[in-house]
Amino acid sequence: MRIDVFGDTLCASVTAAALAQSGHEVCWFVPEGRVLDAVNEDRVPYREPGLGELLGEQRAAGRLRCAPMTLNGAPAAPAVFLALQPGAQALAGEIADWLAGSGACGLLVNQSVFPVGTSEALQGRLAEARSPARVVALPETLQEGVAIDSFLRPHHILLGCDDPQAETLMREILRPFNRRRDVIRVMGLREAEFTKLAISGMLATRLSYMNDMALLAEQLDVDIDTVRQGVGSDPRIGEAYLYAGCGFGGSGFSRDVMSLTDTLRSKEVSAKLLEQVMEINERQKEVLFRRFWRHFEGEVAGRRVAIWGAAFKPGSDRVDNGPALKLIEALWAQDVQVHVHDPLALPELGVWADGHPDLILHDDPYQAVAEADALMLVTEWKQYWSPDWSRLRDTMGTPLILDGRNIYDPDYVRGQGLLYHGIGRG
Repeated sequence: MRIDVFGDTLCASVTAAALAQSGHEVCWFVPEGRVLDAVNEDRVPYREPGLGELLGEQRAAGRLRCAPMTLNGAPAAPAVFLALQPGAQALAGEIADWLAGSGACGLLVNQSVFPVGTSEALQGRLAEARSPARVVALPETLQEGVAIDSFLRPHHILLGCDDPQAETLMREILRPFNRRRDVIRVMGLREAEFTKLAISGMLATRLSYMNDMALLAEQLDVDIDTVRQGVGSDPRIGEAYLYAGCGFGGSGFSRDVMSLTDTLRSKEVSAKLLEQVMEINERQKEVLFRRFWRHFEGEVAGRRVAIWGAAFKPGSDRVDNGPALKLIEALWAQDVQVHVHDPLALPELGVWADGHPDLILHDDPYQAVAEADALMLVTEWKQYWSPDWSRLRDTMGTPLILDGRNIYDPDYVRGQGLLYHGIGRG
């Protein structure tokens, strides 16, 4: 089948590549900007594991064609996917008008994270133009760092659809990704859009709840990691998203929670729970700084701190809204020099810092910790899990380990002659 994909998001690139891999003839229309420049120069638009190889293979095979976004004279494909940036509802409307003008009896698949009701509004726009095309909502549920796998082997697929023929076509398009068991959950357009936001709100609430419990655990001299395992063993709760840490980040997660909060407010429904979730998360982003401050009894000016991990999660090169940013700002405010290592995110971090003199980026993690007064673990990249403890002890100015993800064994680290503090672990 011929399929058009519109957008410059990670979701657009993964969708285009995955649909091409399953045998479709895909044209990926990319708006002007950084992503289009990368595509035109045969560079990977997103530092996502496996994405570059998959895009390259499908383009070489001729199943995937990339082009600048245009709506002039191009015939619409039987299925048109929208994976646009948040806030691009006007562009989505223009694409709906183009589809209606083409006279195609096609399918408009909305993957974009827009306010609840947008897919319904697009369907109304097509109906006003007397277009036979149908709109379905397919909310984006990719997890950065494993985006390819989460598209090819999804745990669940939310499908907003109220038309039997549209559902039949969508099930055919999604069939290669729905073989092990039926993971497609069919519901109304609004329900699908709202479910996506509600899932993000629930996951964020679990994380912030555990961070609140971590504060209490410290007061009670309890190890929150042991508590986490006990709580997760209850089948009514489960193990996912119960890790205490130094806060969550990323544009998608925070954006979804804020969008849900705004929706509640707009309907005059109390959003106090989610507001507190976000407040706890912002507070938690400075927990390592507070530990650092207390250890040195406020005498931190002029000191040197190393940070391992700036990306908002392992496997990503993005730092947007990540805990490392607020932590670095807190350190700068106290005249602390910050040395950072990250496998992928240093270029984005450098752009964010805009030449700040107290930020030094390192390609070698051990160069970052040389003469440091503390090492703060912010992103739990696998290469950080088993460091050379004797090397850290001998090269650091003060062998203080502040573990923002609780990945280390406190007793073992202390047994190696280093000082250790985790989250909710003392």
